Amino acid sequence: MRLFGALYARALVWARHPRAVPYLCGLSFIEAFIFPVMPEVMLAPMMLGRRHKAFFYANISLLFSLLGSLVGYALGHWAYQGIHPLLSPGMQQTIGTWVGHLQDDMNRHWLAMLGALMLAALQPVIPMKFVTWAAGIVGVPVLPFLACMAVGRGKRVWLLALLVRLVGERAEQVLHRNIERIGWATVVILVALGAWWVLWR
Repeated sequence: MRLFGALYARALVWARHPRAVPYLCGLSFIEAFIFPVMPEVMLAPMMLGRRHKAFFYANISLLFSLLGSLVGYALGHWAYQGIHPLLSPGMQQTIGTWVGHLQDDMNRHWLAMLGALMLAALQPVIPMKFVTWAAGIVGVPVLPFLACMAVGRGKRVWLLALLVRLVGERAEQVLHRNIERIGWATVVILVALGAWWVLWR
């Protein structure tokens, strides 16, 4: 977040605006495919302001994140289909081979693929937009893709809502103090999963 201090500050301003809910919807939507700031930066102060509506805000954010993830998926799919013919033959072969290997892995180890998608949506280190675009490029089936996004992102926003309901203003401090630790722990899990995937092949 330190890399995007100005955007972070702007999101906090939006959280205190009378039209905070529409702003939250918009932020959750565009973050899933292009915007660099997570919706949690708005969710936390909004939930703290109205603790009884914490899960309502979480569900609204999740819904619009899922809608945005469909846009990211479509952009990944159509951008790849549109750009691929414009590349040099060597690049076409290299990228086509890489995508083909991923598709083959997905077909042979679909449970591992679903687990990787859920973990990617859960952790904050790899932006969600990378996950949605990559899923569209590889051609992950849409319904399993949405289910993984819902579980992964849902755990994030519901955990935040639960923290707010249980510990109030300390929730934001807990989130900010531990976000790096949680993120790196998830990266280790993803790397371990990737290593297992490669060795299994």
